[in-house]
Amino acid sequence: MSAPRTRDPDSPPAGPVEPPDLRLLDTSRAGFEQQFSALLAFDVAQDEEIERAVAAIVADVRARGDAALLEYTHRFDRFDARDAAALELPRAELSAALSAIEPAQRAALDEAASRVRSFHQRQLAESWSYREPDGTTLGQRVTAIERVGLYVPGGKAAYPSSVLMNAIPAKVAGVQDLVMVVPTPEGVRNPLVLAAAAIAGVDRVFTIGGAQAVAALAYGTLTVPAVDKIVGPGNAYVAEAKRRVFGTVGIDMIAGPSEILIVCDGGTDPRWIAMDLFSQAEHDEMAQAILLCPDADYIERVRVAIGEQLAAMPRRSVIAASLAARGALVKVRDLDEAFEIVNRVAPEHLEISTADAPRWVERVRHAGAIFVGPHSSEAIGDYCAGPNHVLPTMRTARFSSPLGVYDFQKRSSVIEISREGAQRLAPIVEVLARGEGLYAHARSATLRTEGGEPK
Repeated sequence: MSAPRTRDPDSPPAGPVEPPDLRLLDTSRAGFEQQFSALLAFDVAQDEEIERAVAAIVADVRARGDAALLEYTHRFDRFDARDAAALELPRAELSAALSAIEPAQRAALDEAASRVRSFHQRQLAESWSYREPDGTTLGQRVTAIERVGLYVPGGKAAYPSSVLMNAIPAKVAGVQDLVMVVPTPEGVRNPLVLAAAAIAGVDRVFTIGGAQAVAALAYGTLTVPAVDKIVGPGNAYVAEAKRRVFGTVGIDMIAGPSEILIVCDGGTDPRWIAMDLFSQAEHDEMAQAILLCPDADYIERVRVAIGEQLAAMPRRSVIAASLAARGALVKVRDLDEAFEIVNRVAPEHLEISTADAPRWVERVRHAGAIFVGPHSSEAIGDYCAGPNHVLPTMRTARFSSPLGVYDFQKRSSVIEISREGAQRLAPIVEVLARGEGLYAHARSATLRTEGGEPK
Protein backbone atom coordinates (compact mmCIF):
# COMPACT_ATOMS: atom_id res chain seq x y z
CA MET A 1 0.00 0.00 0.00
CA SER A 2 1.46 3.28 -1.03
CA ALA A 3 1.64 6.19 1.35
CA PRO A 4 -0.54 9.02 0.01
CA ARG A 5 0.96 12.04 -1.62
CA THR A 6 1.00 15.15 0.52
CA ARG A 7 1.71 17.90 -2.02
CA ASP A 8 -0.83 19.76 -4.09
CA PRO A 9 -0.70 19.62 -7.92
CA ASP A 10 1.69 22.03 -9.53
CA SER A 11 0.44 25.07 -11.38
CA PRO A 12 -0.01 24.70 -15.16
CA PRO A 13 3.28 24.56 -17.08
CA ALA A 14 4.63 27.93 -18.18
CA GLY A 15 7.05 26.56 -20.77
CA PRO A 16 9.41 23.70 -21.62
CA VAL A 17 10.55 21.52 -18.76
CA GLU A 18 14.09 20.24 -18.46
CA PRO A 19 14.08 16.40 -18.44
CA PRO A 20 14.95 14.95 -15.04
CA ASP A 21 18.48 13.83 -14.31
CA LEU A 22 17.48 10.17 -14.59
CA ARG A 23 19.92 7.36 -13.83
CA LEU A 24 20.96 5.23 -16.81
CA LEU A 25 22.38 1.96 -15.49
CA ASP A 26 23.79 -1.12 -17.18
CA THR A 27 24.10 -4.48 -15.42
CA SER A 28 27.18 -5.37 -17.49
CA ARG A 29 29.20 -2.35 -16.39
CA ALA A 30 31.50 -2.14 -13.42
CA GLY A 31 29.91 -0.49 -10.40
CA PHE A 32 26.35 -1.52 -11.25
CA GLU A 33 25.84 -3.51 -8.06
CA GLN A 34 26.85 -0.61 -5.85
CA GLN A 35 24.78 1.87 -7.84
CA PHE A 36 21.68 -0.31 -7.87
CA SER A 37 21.92 -1.09 -4.16
CA ALA A 38 22.12 2.62 -3.43
CA LEU A 39 19.07 3.19 -5.64
CA LEU A 40 17.02 0.63 -3.72
CA ALA A 41 18.11 1.86 -0.31
CA PHE A 42 15.40 3.72 1.53
CA ASP A 43 15.83 5.19 4.99
CA VAL A 44 12.93 3.92 7.06
CA ALA A 45 14.29 5.43 10.26
CA GLN A 46 11.50 6.97 12.25
CA ASP A 47 11.52 10.68 12.86
CA GLU A 48 11.99 11.22 16.59
CA GLU A 49 9.96 14.42 16.53
CA ILE A 50 7.04 12.60 14.90
CA GLU A 51 7.37 9.77 17.41
CA ARG A 52 7.21 12.17 20.35
CA ALA A 53 4.27 14.12 18.92
CA VAL A 54 2.28 10.98 18.15
CA ALA A 55 3.02 9.43 21.55
CA ALA A 56 1.68 12.55 23.26
CA ILE A 57 -1.44 12.69 21.10
CA VAL A 58 -2.25 9.00 21.53
CA ALA A 59 -1.81 9.21 25.30
CA ASP A 60 -3.95 12.33 25.49
CA VAL A 61 -6.81 10.86 23.47
CA ARG A 62 -6.66 7.70 25.56
CA ALA A 63 -6.86 9.76 28.74
CA ARG A 64 -9.30 12.54 27.77
CA GLY A 65 -11.30 10.98 24.96
CA ASP A 66 -13.75 13.27 23.19
CA ALA A 67 -12.35 16.44 24.77
CA ALA A 68 -8.94 15.71 23.24
CA LEU A 69 -10.51 14.90 19.85
CA LEU A 70 -12.32 18.23 19.77
CA GLU A 71 -9.15 20.09 20.74
CA TYR A 72 -6.97 18.42 18.09
CA THR A 73 -9.63 18.81 15.41
CA HIS A 74 -9.67 22.53 16.13
CA ARG A 75 -5.88 22.78 16.18
CA PHE A 76 -4.97 20.66 13.16
CA ASP A 77 -8.05 20.84 10.93
CA ARG A 78 -9.22 24.34 11.88
CA PHE A 79 -12.69 22.93 12.38
CA ASP A 80 -14.81 23.66 15.44
CA ALA A 81 -17.49 21.11 16.26
CA ARG A 82 -20.09 22.18 18.83
CA ASP A 83 -19.62 18.86 20.63
CA ALA A 84 -18.23 15.38 20.02
CA ALA A 85 -21.52 14.13 18.59
CA ALA A 86 -21.19 16.70 15.79
CA LEU A 87 -18.03 14.92 14.63
CA GLU A 88 -20.19 12.09 13.25
CA LEU A 89 -21.84 12.51 9.88
CA PRO A 90 -25.43 11.32 9.57
CA ARG A 91 -25.98 8.54 7.04
CA ALA A 92 -28.29 10.87 5.16
CA GLU A 93 -25.28 13.00 4.27
CA LEU A 94 -23.58 10.03 2.60
CA SER A 95 -26.71 9.34 0.58
CA ALA A 96 -27.00 13.02 -0.33
CA ALA A 97 -23.39 13.08 -1.55
CA LEU A 98 -24.08 10.02 -3.69
CA SER A 99 -27.11 11.71 -5.24
CA ALA A 100 -25.27 14.99 -5.83
CA ILE A 101 -22.17 13.83 -7.68
CA GLU A 102 -22.05 13.96 -11.45
CA PRO A 103 -23.62 11.02 -13.32
CA ALA A 104 -20.26 10.07 -14.84
CA GLN A 105 -18.68 10.01 -11.37
CA ARG A 106 -21.52 7.90 -10.01
CA ALA A 107 -21.23 5.46 -12.91
CA ALA A 108 -17.46 5.18 -12.47
CA LEU A 109 -17.74 4.55 -8.73
CA ASP A 110 -20.52 1.99 -9.25
CA GLU A 111 -18.59 0.08 -11.91
CA ALA A 112 -15.35 0.15 -9.92
CA ALA A 113 -17.17 -1.03 -6.78
CA SER A 114 -18.86 -3.84 -8.70
CA ARG A 115 -15.56 -5.09 -10.08
CA VAL A 116 -13.80 -4.86 -6.71
CA ARG A 117 -16.67 -6.69 -5.01
CA SER A 118 -16.77 -9.44 -7.65
CA PHE A 119 -13.04 -10.12 -7.31
CA HIS A 120 -13.04 -10.16 -3.53
CA GLN A 121 -16.08 -12.42 -3.21
CA ARG A 122 -13.86 -15.16 -4.62
CA GLN A 123 -11.51 -14.79 -1.65
CA LEU A 124 -14.04 -15.75 1.01
CA ALA A 125 -12.76 -18.54 3.23
CA GLU A 126 -15.25 -20.98 4.76
CA SER A 127 -15.27 -23.05 7.91
CA TRP A 128 -14.36 -26.71 7.54
CA SER A 129 -13.98 -29.88 9.61
CA TYR A 130 -13.19 -33.57 9.28
CA ARG A 131 -13.99 -36.61 11.40
CA GLU A 132 -11.44 -39.25 12.34
CA PRO A 133 -12.36 -42.96 12.55
CA ASP A 134 -12.54 -42.87 16.37
CA GLY A 135 -15.09 -40.03 16.30
CA THR A 136 -12.71 -37.18 17.00
CA THR A 137 -13.70 -34.09 15.00
CA LEU A 138 -11.21 -31.39 14.08
CA GLY A 139 -11.81 -28.25 12.12
CA GLN A 140 -11.53 -24.53 11.66
CA ARG A 141 -14.21 -21.93 12.18
CA VAL A 142 -13.91 -18.80 10.05
CA THR A 143 -15.59 -15.63 11.30
CA ALA A 144 -15.43 -11.96 10.39
CA ILE A 145 -13.70 -9.36 12.52
CA GLU A 146 -16.49 -7.66 14.43
CA ARG A 147 -15.60 -3.97 14.07
CA VAL A 148 -13.06 -2.35 11.73
CA GLY A 149 -11.80 1.23 11.51
CA LEU A 150 -11.00 2.70 8.10
CA TYR A 151 -8.70 5.72 7.88
CA VAL A 152 -9.22 7.85 4.78
CA PRO A 153 -7.07 10.91 3.96
CA GLY A 154 -9.15 14.06 3.67
CA GLY A 155 -8.98 17.57 2.31
CA LYS A 156 -7.22 17.93 -1.04
CA ALA A 157 -5.59 14.50 -0.72
CA ALA A 158 -8.89 12.66 -1.14
CA TYR A 159 -9.04 9.06 -2.31
CA PRO A 160 -12.49 7.60 -3.03
CA SER A 161 -10.73 4.62 -4.64
CA SER A 162 -9.11 3.80 -1.29
CA VAL A 163 -12.53 3.82 0.36
CA LEU A 164 -13.71 1.17 -2.10
CA MET A 165 -10.54 -0.91 -1.83
CA ASN A 166 -10.59 -0.99 1.98
CA ALA A 167 -14.30 -1.06 2.73
CA ILE A 168 -15.59 -3.53 0.15
CA PRO A 169 -13.41 -6.51 1.19
CA ALA A 170 -14.36 -5.84 4.81
CA LYS A 171 -18.04 -5.97 3.95
CA VAL A 172 -17.59 -9.05 1.76
CA ALA A 173 -15.90 -10.71 4.74
CA GLY A 174 -18.94 -9.97 6.87
CA VAL A 175 -17.68 -7.10 9.05
CA GLN A 176 -20.82 -5.81 10.77
CA ASP A 177 -19.55 -2.41 11.92
CA LEU A 178 -17.24 -0.48 9.60
CA VAL A 179 -16.24 2.88 11.08
CA MET A 180 -14.61 5.42 8.77
CA VAL A 181 -12.61 8.43 9.93
CA VAL A 182 -11.74 11.22 7.53
CA PRO A 183 -10.35 14.67 8.34
CA THR A 184 -12.29 17.63 6.97
CA PRO A 185 -9.92 20.62 7.10
CA GLU A 186 -11.90 23.82 7.69
CA GLY A 187 -15.05 21.72 7.51
CA VAL A 188 -14.61 20.89 3.81
CA ARG A 189 -16.05 17.46 2.99
CA ASN A 190 -15.14 15.66 -0.21
CA PRO A 191 -18.36 14.47 -1.87
CA LEU A 192 -16.64 11.69 -3.83
CA VAL A 193 -15.23 10.20 -0.64
CA LEU A 194 -18.64 10.32 1.03
CA ALA A 195 -20.31 8.87 -2.06
CA ALA A 196 -17.79 6.03 -2.14
CA ALA A 197 -18.51 5.35 1.53
CA ALA A 198 -22.22 5.08 0.73
CA ILE A 199 -21.60 2.68 -2.16
CA ALA A 200 -19.20 0.53 -0.14
CA GLY A 201 -21.56 0.18 2.83
CA VAL A 202 -19.61 2.09 5.47
CA ASP A 203 -21.68 2.12 8.67
CA ARG A 204 -20.44 5.23 10.51
CA VAL A 205 -18.29 8.22 9.50
CA PHE A 206 -16.45 10.58 11.83
CA THR A 207 -14.81 13.81 10.65
CA ILE A 208 -11.54 13.34 12.50
CA GLY A 209 -8.05 12.63 11.24
CA GLY A 210 -4.41 12.29 12.13
CA ALA A 211 -2.92 10.38 15.03
CA GLN A 212 -5.88 11.42 17.18
CA ALA A 213 -8.30 9.54 14.93
CA VAL A 214 -6.17 6.39 15.09
CA ALA A 215 -6.02 6.64 18.88
CA ALA A 216 -9.79 7.11 19.11
CA LEU A 217 -10.37 4.01 16.99
CA ALA A 218 -7.90 1.97 19.00
CA TYR A 219 -9.04 2.91 22.51
CA GLY A 220 -12.52 4.29 21.97
CA THR A 221 -14.12 7.42 23.40
CA LEU A 222 -17.65 8.15 24.55
CA THR A 223 -18.48 9.01 20.93
CA VAL A 224 -16.12 6.93 18.78
CA PRO A 225 -16.35 3.17 19.28
CA ALA A 226 -13.19 1.13 19.78
CA VAL A 227 -12.47 -1.15 16.83
CA ASP A 228 -10.62 -4.45 16.47
CA LYS A 229 -8.50 -3.54 13.43
CA ILE A 230 -7.48 -0.34 11.63
CA VAL A 231 -6.82 -0.19 7.89
CA GLY A 232 -6.20 2.56 5.37
CA PRO A 233 -3.41 4.91 4.25
CA GLY A 234 -2.24 8.09 5.93
CA ASN A 235 0.70 10.43 6.38
CA ALA A 236 3.72 9.85 8.61
CA TYR A 237 1.76 10.75 11.76
CA VAL A 238 -0.99 8.28 10.92
CA ALA A 239 1.55 5.56 10.13
CA GLU A 240 3.36 6.13 13.43
CA ALA A 241 0.07 6.08 15.32
CA LYS A 242 -0.88 2.77 13.71
CA ARG A 243 2.52 1.39 14.65
CA ARG A 244 2.04 2.57 18.23
CA VAL A 245 -1.45 1.09 18.77
CA PHE A 246 -0.65 -2.23 17.10
CA GLY A 247 -1.25 -4.98 19.62
CA THR A 248 -4.23 -3.21 21.11
CA VAL A 249 -5.74 -3.47 17.63
CA GLY A 250 -4.65 -5.13 14.43
CA ILE A 251 -3.45 -3.04 11.50
CA ASP A 252 -3.13 -3.73 7.80
CA MET A 253 0.47 -2.62 7.19
CA ILE A 254 2.78 0.38 7.40
CA ALA A 255 2.80 2.00 3.97
CA GLY A 256 5.98 3.09 2.24
CA PRO A 257 6.44 5.17 -0.91
CA SER A 258 4.82 3.99 -4.15
CA GLU A 259 6.84 1.67 -6.37
CA ILE A 260 6.63 0.52 -9.98
CA LEU A 261 9.05 -1.80 -11.79
CA ILE A 262 8.54 -2.32 -15.51
CA VAL A 263 10.10 -5.12 -17.55
CA CYS A 264 9.91 -4.34 -21.27
CA ASP A 265 11.37 -6.11 -24.30
CA GLY A 266 11.35 -2.93 -26.40
CA GLY A 267 8.13 -3.66 -28.25
CA THR A 268 5.79 -1.31 -26.38
CA ASP A 269 5.19 2.31 -27.35
CA PRO A 270 7.84 4.19 -25.31
CA ARG A 271 5.28 6.89 -24.50
CA TRP A 272 3.21 4.27 -22.67
CA ILE A 273 6.17 3.16 -20.60
CA ALA A 274 7.19 6.74 -19.79
CA MET A 275 3.65 7.56 -18.62
CA ASP A 276 3.48 4.37 -16.53
CA LEU A 277 6.67 5.49 -14.78
CA PHE A 278 5.04 8.90 -14.23
CA SER A 279 1.93 7.27 -12.76
CA GLN A 280 3.81 6.27 -9.64
CA ALA A 281 6.40 9.04 -9.60
CA GLU A 282 3.61 11.62 -9.31
CA HIS A 283 2.59 10.31 -5.87
CA ASP A 284 5.52 11.96 -4.11
CA GLU A 285 9.22 12.71 -4.39
CA MET A 286 10.19 9.43 -2.69
CA ALA A 287 8.20 7.18 -5.03
CA GLN A 288 10.28 4.76 -7.09
CA ALA A 289 9.95 4.07 -10.83
CA ILE A 290 12.37 1.70 -12.61
CA LEU A 291 12.51 0.25 -16.14
CA LEU A 292 14.42 -2.95 -16.97
CA CYS A 293 15.06 -3.56 -20.67
CA PRO A 294 17.70 -5.40 -22.76
CA ASP A 295 17.45 -2.91 -25.67
CA ALA A 296 19.69 0.17 -25.28
CA ASP A 297 18.10 1.99 -28.22
CA TYR A 298 14.64 1.50 -26.73
CA ILE A 299 15.79 2.81 -23.36
CA GLU A 300 16.92 5.98 -25.12
CA ARG A 301 13.50 6.29 -26.75
CA VAL A 302 11.86 6.04 -23.34
CA ARG A 303 14.21 8.69 -21.98
CA VAL A 304 13.23 11.01 -24.86
CA ALA A 305 9.52 10.26 -24.28
CA ILE A 306 9.94 11.20 -20.62
CA GLY A 307 11.34 14.58 -21.62
CA GLU A 308 8.64 15.15 -24.22
CA GLN A 309 5.71 14.32 -21.96
CA LEU A 310 6.85 15.74 -18.65
CA ALA A 311 5.99 19.36 -19.45
CA ALA A 312 2.29 18.52 -19.79
CA MET A 313 2.06 16.92 -16.36
CA PRO A 314 0.40 19.12 -13.71
CA ARG A 315 2.60 17.43 -11.08
CA ARG A 316 5.71 17.62 -13.22
CA SER A 317 8.01 18.91 -10.49
CA VAL A 318 7.05 16.00 -8.19
CA ILE A 319 7.58 13.52 -11.03
CA ALA A 320 10.96 15.03 -11.91
CA ALA A 321 12.10 14.99 -8.29
CA SER A 322 11.00 11.38 -7.85
CA LEU A 323 12.71 10.17 -11.03
CA ALA A 324 15.90 12.05 -10.18
CA ALA A 325 16.01 10.73 -6.60
CA ARG A 326 14.88 7.14 -6.98
CA GLY A 327 14.19 6.40 -10.65
CA ALA A 328 16.31 4.53 -13.20
CA LEU A 329 16.38 3.12 -16.70
CA VAL A 330 18.37 -0.11 -16.49
CA LYS A 331 19.82 -2.05 -19.41
CA VAL A 332 19.88 -5.74 -18.62
CA ARG A 333 21.65 -8.54 -20.52
CA ASP A 334 18.38 -10.34 -21.20
CA LEU A 335 14.93 -10.90 -19.76
CA ASP A 336 16.17 -13.76 -17.61
CA GLU A 337 18.42 -11.32 -15.79
CA ALA A 338 15.54 -8.84 -15.60
CA PHE A 339 13.43 -11.28 -13.63
CA GLU A 340 16.28 -12.08 -11.29
CA ILE A 341 16.27 -8.36 -10.48
CA VAL A 342 12.47 -8.35 -10.16
CA ASN A 343 12.63 -10.92 -7.38
CA ARG A 344 15.39 -8.99 -5.67
CA VAL A 345 13.38 -5.76 -5.71
CA ALA A 346 10.02 -7.39 -4.76
CA PRO A 347 8.14 -4.38 -6.14
CA GLU A 348 4.74 -3.12 -5.12
CA HIS A 349 3.66 -2.95 -8.78
CA LEU A 350 5.26 -5.01 -11.55
CA GLU A 351 4.44 -4.48 -15.22
CA ILE A 352 5.52 -7.19 -17.68
CA SER A 353 5.30 -5.35 -20.99
CA THR A 354 6.56 -7.98 -23.40
CA ALA A 355 5.20 -9.82 -26.42
CA ASP A 356 5.02 -13.09 -24.48
CA ALA A 357 4.22 -11.65 -21.07
CA PRO A 358 2.21 -14.57 -19.61
CA ARG A 359 5.16 -16.96 -19.86
CA TRP A 360 7.19 -14.79 -17.50
CA VAL A 361 4.62 -14.69 -14.69
CA GLU A 362 5.84 -18.03 -13.33
CA ARG A 363 9.27 -16.49 -12.87
CA VAL A 364 7.93 -13.91 -10.41
CA ARG A 365 8.30 -14.93 -6.78
CA HIS A 366 7.91 -11.55 -5.10
CA ALA A 367 5.56 -8.75 -6.21
CA GLY A 368 2.48 -7.05 -4.81
CA ALA A 369 0.56 -6.97 -8.09
CA ILE A 370 1.61 -8.26 -11.52
CA PHE A 371 0.31 -6.48 -14.62
CA VAL A 372 0.64 -8.80 -17.60
CA GLY A 373 0.99 -7.50 -21.15
CA PRO A 374 1.39 -4.06 -22.76
CA HIS A 375 -2.25 -3.03 -22.23
CA SER A 376 -2.23 -3.77 -18.49
CA SER A 377 -1.39 -0.36 -17.08
CA GLU A 378 -0.90 -0.10 -13.35
CA ALA A 379 -3.36 2.81 -13.29
CA ILE A 380 -6.24 0.49 -14.19
CA GLY A 381 -5.30 -1.65 -11.21
CA ASP A 382 -5.39 1.40 -8.96
CA TYR A 383 -9.00 2.11 -9.75
CA CYS A 384 -11.16 -0.53 -11.33
CA ALA A 385 -9.51 -3.78 -12.45
CA GLY A 386 -10.88 -5.52 -9.36
CA PRO A 387 -7.87 -6.74 -7.32
CA ASN A 388 -6.95 -4.60 -4.36
CA HIS A 389 -4.63 -1.62 -4.77
CA VAL A 390 -3.49 -1.80 -1.13
CA LEU A 391 -0.16 -3.55 -1.69
CA PRO A 392 3.04 -4.35 0.19
CA THR A 393 5.92 -1.90 -0.35
CA MET A 394 9.60 -1.70 0.63
CA ARG A 395 10.32 -5.36 -0.27
CA THR A 396 7.62 -6.64 2.08
CA ALA A 397 6.09 -8.50 -0.88
CA ARG A 398 8.65 -11.16 0.08
CA PHE A 399 6.38 -12.14 2.96
CA SER A 400 3.07 -10.28 2.70
CA SER A 401 0.17 -9.94 0.30
CA PRO A 402 -2.34 -7.43 -1.06
CA LEU A 403 -5.17 -6.44 1.24
CA GLY A 404 -8.03 -8.87 0.87
CA VAL A 405 -11.08 -10.46 2.44
CA TYR A 406 -8.74 -12.71 4.42
CA ASP A 407 -7.49 -9.62 6.29
CA PHE A 408 -10.98 -9.17 7.73
CA GLN A 409 -11.56 -12.79 8.67
CA LYS A 410 -10.13 -14.71 11.59
CA ARG A 411 -9.87 -18.42 12.25
CA SER A 412 -10.57 -20.45 15.36
CA SER A 413 -9.51 -24.07 15.71
CA VAL A 414 -12.32 -26.44 16.72
CA ILE A 415 -11.28 -29.59 18.61
CA GLU A 416 -13.77 -32.26 19.72
CA ILE A 417 -11.94 -35.30 21.11
CA SER A 418 -13.92 -38.53 21.39
CA ARG A 419 -13.49 -40.97 24.27
CA GLU A 420 -11.48 -43.26 22.02
CA GLY A 421 -9.45 -40.32 20.78
CA ALA A 422 -8.57 -39.30 24.33
CA GLN A 423 -7.37 -42.85 25.04
CA ARG A 424 -5.20 -42.83 21.91
CA LEU A 425 -3.74 -39.34 22.27
CA ALA A 426 -3.13 -39.16 26.03
CA PRO A 427 0.06 -41.28 25.95
CA ILE A 428 1.52 -38.94 23.35
CA VAL A 429 0.70 -35.95 25.53
CA GLU A 430 2.22 -37.66 28.58
CA VAL A 431 5.55 -38.31 26.86
CA LEU A 432 5.87 -34.85 25.37
CA ALA A 433 4.59 -32.93 28.41
CA ARG A 434 6.85 -34.75 30.83
CA GLY A 435 9.74 -34.08 28.48
CA GLU A 436 8.98 -30.39 28.83
CA GLY A 437 8.55 -30.63 32.60
CA LEU A 438 4.85 -29.76 32.44
CA TYR A 439 3.35 -32.46 34.63
CA ALA A 440 -0.10 -30.90 34.97
CA HIS A 441 -0.41 -31.07 31.21
CA ALA A 442 0.43 -34.77 31.33
CA ARG A 443 -2.06 -35.52 34.10
CA SER A 444 -4.79 -33.43 32.46
CA ALA A 445 -4.67 -35.82 29.52
CA THR A 446 -4.05 -39.12 31.35
CA LEU A 447 -6.78 -38.59 33.96
CA ARG A 448 -9.32 -39.00 31.18
CA THR A 449 -8.01 -42.52 30.50
CA GLU A 450 -8.50 -43.74 34.07
CA GLY A 451 -12.23 -44.17 34.06
CA GLY A 452 -15.07 -41.95 35.09
CA GLU A 453 -17.37 -40.12 32.74
CA PRO A 454 -18.93 -36.63 32.81
CA LYS A 455 -22.29 -36.57 34.53
